[in-house]
Amino acid sequence: MLAEWRKQIDELDKQLVRLLNERAQLALNIGKEKRTQGLPVRSAEREQNVLANVESSNVGPLDNLAIRNIFQTVINECRRLEEKSSR
Repeated sequence: MLAEWRKQIDELDKQLVRLLNERAQLALNIGKEKRTQGLPVRSAEREQNVLANVESSNVGPLDNLAIRNIFQTVINECRRLEEKSSR
């Protein structure tokens, strides 16, 4: 049973990596558009909306603090990627 659960986790991890990279690509696209419009990379309001949205869709077993921490890291890394691409 342990081996099967680990196999399922490995598959989910692959899916998470794929989805994170899809999200990052969209963030890059948004960053390019922001540059053409002269907008800053960071939007604190948008970040708070994203965090509120993911918390409201959370059904556990992770609590909202864990979800917030995970997504704050995702947001930070996507922003870092946007900033890096704008140099």
